[in-house]
Amino acid sequence: MPYSDYRTALVTGASTGMGAAIVEQFRERGLEVHAVARDAERLRRLADETGAIPHAVDLADVDALERELGGLEIDVLVNNAGVSATGNILDASRATVDAMIDVNVGAVLHLARLLLPGMVERDLGHVINISSIAGRYNFFGHTAYHATKAAVGQISRQLRNDTVGKRIRVTEVCPGRVETEIFGRNLGGTPEALQQAWETYYEGYESLTTADIVSTVDFAVAAPRHVNLGLIEITPTFQVAGGLTFDRREA
Repeated sequence: MPYSDYRTALVTGASTGMGAAIVEQFRERGLEVHAVARDAERLRRLADETGAIPHAVDLADVDALERELGGLEIDVLVNNAGVSATGNILDASRATVDAMIDVNVGAVLHLARLLLPGMVERDLGHVINISSIAGRYNFFGHTAYHATKAAVGQISRQLRNDTVGKRIRVTEVCPGRVETEIFGRNLGGTPEALQQAWETYYEGYESLTTADIVSTVDFAVAAPRHVNLGLIEITPTFQVAGGLTFDRREA
C-alpha cells in the first residue's frame, strides 16, 4: 500500500469539514501532516487533537505561502480549500471574484509550483485536488465558482503532463453536494445562517458526508503505486446533473 511510500502530507482548508477530516485520516495512517487554514484557533485545536502541524496562512497571500510552506518536503498535497459565493456574475463583487480566483486556482498553482519540484526530485508524490461537479456541469450557480473549479480539472490533468516519467500521481476528486459549512458561510456564517443553510440544502436530502470524501481520498492514496486514479466523480445517489433550460420570451 503506497501509504508506506509516503512520510509527509499537506492539507489546505484544514480547519473544518473535509479538510479537518482528511488531516485526521492521514494522521491515523501515520503521516506527518501540515494543516493549513486561516483560522489559527481552529487549527490549534486540530493540532492538539491530532498532532498535526498548524500553519495559519491566508492562501491568497502568495508571499506568506512562500515563507511558511516553500521549504517543506511534502509527499502528499491535498488542495482542499475553496471559496464560493451566492448569486452569479451579474451581482458579483470584485472581492468575491478575486477571492475565488486567488484561492480556488491561484493557491493550487502556487502550491504545485512550490512543492512539486521536490516530488519530482525524489521521484515520489501524490497531488489530490478537490474540485466540484460545478466545474464539469452547467447549472445555476456562481459563474466564477464554476470557472475556477473547471480550471482545477485542467490543472490536475496538466500536472500529469508536467511530471510524466516520474512516480507522481495526480487525482481530481469531484464531489457533488457535501454536508459542510460552505452554504452557511455564504449566508453570513452566523448560527442562524448555518441553521438556514441546513434547512435549505441538507434537511431531507441524502447528501454526501465528509466521511465519504475521506474514504475517496484514502482509496486514491492507498491504490497500488502503479495506479493513478485521475478523476473520481462522487455524488449522492439522488443527485444528478441533467436537464436543459429553454426560456420562452414573450413578445
